[in-house]
Amino acid sequence: MSIEVNKEVARRYYEEFVNKRRLDLVDEIIAEDAVDEAAGIGGAGREAFRQHATWLWETVEDVQTTITDLIAEGDRVVVYWRMDGIHRGTMFGVPGTGRRFIGHSVSLITFRDGQVVRYSVLPDRLGIIQQVAS
Repeated sequence: MSIEVNKEVARRYYEEFVNKRRLDLVDEIIAEDAVDEAAGIGGAGREAFRQHATWLWETVEDVQTTITDLIAEGDRVVVYWRMDGIHRGTMFGVPGTGRRFIGHSVSLITFRDGQVVRYSVLPDRLGIIQQVAS
């Protein structure tokens, strides 16, 4: 698949799957053998992605992601994105506080045939913890 297709699927991951809570997209945009490498949350297979999204929706009320930058090369897309929401569940070891926060993350997504096969994310944990735990 083309770089443009991969970029569009990456956009859909955040704008439709995460923001609009479209679990029905998993079978379309995530490969059966995909790996979610999110620390402490990830796993293998489509079910890992469903669980990761469900955890996020339960942990961050009104979660919305905004893509700031999207860079693609070959079968990989790097996404710099912002998450906005209310901290309701345990995240990064901090129990829910009810505080609104904005967090930034960088994700590296690898594609095969227009589907995600590997998802890795590096969130600004310290920045988020400072906002919700202060």
